[in-house]
Amino acid sequence: MKVLLFNGSPRGEGCTYTALTEAEKTLREEGIDTEIFSVGKKPILGCIACHACSKLGKCAFGDQDGVNLFVEKAKEADGFIFGAPVHYASIAGAASSFLDRVFYSNSKVFARKPGAAVVSCRRAGSTASLDQLNKYFTISNMPVVSAGYWNMVHGSNPEQVRQDLEGMQMMRDLGRHMAWLLKCIEAGRQAGVPLPKQEDRVFTNFIR
Repeated sequence: MKVLLFNGSPRGEGCTYTALTEAEKTLREEGIDTEIFSVGKKPILGCIACHACSKLGKCAFGDQDGVNLFVEKAKEADGFIFGAPVHYASIAGAASSFLDRVFYSNSKVFARKPGAAVVSCRRAGSTASLDQLNKYFTISNMPVVSAGYWNMVHGSNPEQVRQDLEGMQMMRDLGRHMAWLLKCIEAGRQAGVPLPKQEDRVFTNFIR
């Protein structure tokens, strides 16, 4: 079993990375393989709803910013932890643009695979950012993994994040809960428990 961790911060080893590595350490202790994917500092194009991905099976913008590469890695993963810093009370713009294209072009890759959100902030905007990340999961048929409190850390630098003892504890809780759910899903699969039946999507327009 493998968990793919997404670092949506332009700082490769900053506060978000510090939180993710705490969860990653616990996952590995639980026997789960891990990989961290960082969005980095490259400019990220936003989704333009061109719908070309429905024909191509991938984002039409190509591979210059890692979106399609991440989707390929996601196909081999069993669970996900998506981390992002808080900018203006929402997740960082690059992370938002990246994930919009990932989920719009290939949401089926994530269906029925557990997802968890992690945010890093100096002071405020954390719960709004968690809500933003969780919406990617709930529209994609993903079980949402929680901890004992909101999955967030506080601090302006990695050292301050490590001093957030409650936040670090939540990251470890999150790792354990993710590992537990993955093992439960695998046990169900081995016992012959089928995946939930998915009905054909019904779209209702409110302006007719």
